[in-house]
Amino acid sequence: MSEKKKNLIDRVWDLFASLKLAIILFSLIALTSIVGTIIEQNAEPEKNLIVLKRLVGEDFAPTAYRILEAMGFMDMYRSWWFITFLALFAANLIICSLDRLPRILKLVKEPIKPISPEKISAFPIKKEIRLNGTPETLKDTLITSLRKLGFKALNNSSMEGEGYQLYAQKGNWTRLGVYITHLSILVIMIGAVIGIFFGFKGYLNLPEGYTSDVAYSRNNGQPHKLGFSIRCDDFDVEFYGMSEMPKDYRSWLTVFKNGQIVMRKMIEVNEPLKFEGYTFYQSSYGVLSNTQGYFIFKVTGPGGKSETITKQFGETFTIPGTNIVGKIVDYSPALALDQSGRAYTYTNMMNNPAVYIEFTENGKPKYSGWILRRYPKTWRLPDGSVIQFIDYWGVQYTGLQVRKDPGVWIVYLGCIIMGVGLYMAFFMSHRRIWVLVRKDGKHSTVNILATANKNRPAFERKIEAFISQLKKEV
Repeated sequence: MSEKKKNLIDRVWDLFASLKLAIILFSLIALTSIVGTIIEQNAEPEKNLIVLKRLVGEDFAPTAYRILEAMGFMDMYRSWWFITFLALFAANLIICSLDRLPRILKLVKEPIKPISPEKISAFPIKKEIRLNGTPETLKDTLITSLRKLGFKALNNSSMEGEGYQLYAQKGNWTRLGVYITHLSILVIMIGAVIGIFFGFKGYLNLPEGYTSDVAYSRNNGQPHKLGFSIRCDDFDVEFYGMSEMPKDYRSWLTVFKNGQIVMRKMIEVNEPLKFEGYTFYQSSYGVLSNTQGYFIFKVTGPGGKSETITKQFGETFTIPGTNIVGKIVDYSPALALDQSGRAYTYTNMMNNPAVYIEFTENGKPKYSGWILRRYPKTWRLPDGSVIQFIDYWGVQYTGLQVRKDPGVWIVYLGCIIMGVGLYMAFFMSHRRIWVLVRKDGKHSTVNILATANKNRPAFERKIEAFISQLKKEV
């Protein structure tokens, strides 16, 4: 059909069946996704301004932010233009496949037929050998050798003179590998769109000892009902040695459903909690302001008797087996000493928690000092007692990232389908073989013809091995 005679529908079909359009759309999706990866989605403006200052400079960063925000890059994956790119790319894939699929299906379904001898020269793979024996005595050996090569041979005896053809094919369905890959891309896109519009991405700052049945959306901060409750039983930070660099932070969580405990789990950065489609990731932590917690100590007296005690600020306790009473009179979340030896707090985070305790015996002052949680040397008292500072509980919160993606299993399915399609497309091929046998005096002339739509050298090497084995057997 000429261009002048094509109607609008034909022109639109040809446009969407174009490989050029596929390349353009894929490039647009890839480039915008790079920007969407660099720019944190639904984040506070300050975070992205810091990124933009590094990329475009401090002067142009606010302008760049306003431009990107106006274009929808701060919530890119929900923007109308990105969804349009995906829809156009999906339409392009479908129409490209429908446009080319009938011809491929014809090749897939076409049965292999005998070939005329005059077409031998046109084959990309052709071999000729001369074997001892008549064609009939060689037939069983040839059929068996082809079976070892992976082909179930058909027989045709319509050749002129004394002779016959054996022919077979395999892997004809592998021509559909590229279309299976196309299908997998569509399945992955459907799963991604379901996740974007029906999933949930949010956060939950949960203090120690508190329970919540909601999380908060990253988009607008609105509460989102979970359908169950989650409690933070404890939170702890582990540092590298005596440094201030966090090595790991962990939360001990309990999940309640209908008033019953259904799950307990300790989570850390790479070990989330999963329940009813929601995933809770350990993402941050912090300290609550104007909150009084509970000091937890393990107290061991001079005689070795121990007990674990929980006290609040200003309360007292007695060392087991003695008349020594300790009173909590001061606390620092991050204790340090200046050049004069005076104690001060250098951050409100619990980087180096310490408690100041005054000890008395029978009402008379005995000794006092700072007990630091991370420095066991400070736990031992002059009389041999040990005050192990275990925790200051109830003053920290765990920052949880909450996600629910109902399309994730569809994406996983698409990845499996893609693996099958790519394996078929790159590592399998449609192979056909013809073996023409003619009587040549007391011998037989054998012509081996073959085709492969992919990886022809590998198939040719197999045919060479087939011929070598055939010669040995004959």
